Amino acid sequence: MKLKIKTGDTVRVIAGEHKGSEGKVLRVDREKNKAIVEGVNLVSKHTKPSAQNPQGGIVKKEAFIHISNLSLIDPKSGKTTRVGFEVRNGKKVRFSKKSNEVI
Repeated sequence: MKLKIKTGDTVRVIAGEHKGSEGKVLRVDREKNKAIVEGVNLVSKHTKPSAQNPQGGIVKKEAFIHISNLSLIDPKSGKTTRVGFEVRNGKKVRFSKKSNEVI
């Protein structure tokens, strides 16, 4: 399946516990259809003391969120939009269905 959200996109959560939150996509897992969004779906992770973190303790970390709960934000209007694909100038591009501009 072709994913319409890529790393670096700005997205808004449209469903679930974190509905309304916005952030930048840090990572996308294509096999599981999930993404990590900056500042969204924070979980507490208990870490053992190590060379990098000699203190150890509890660390807040972003967890994966399903792609179906995310909607791309149109860079022009700042509102959520659906994504389409088409060939422009011999190259396949993503475009915003609201503003019809290339993303």
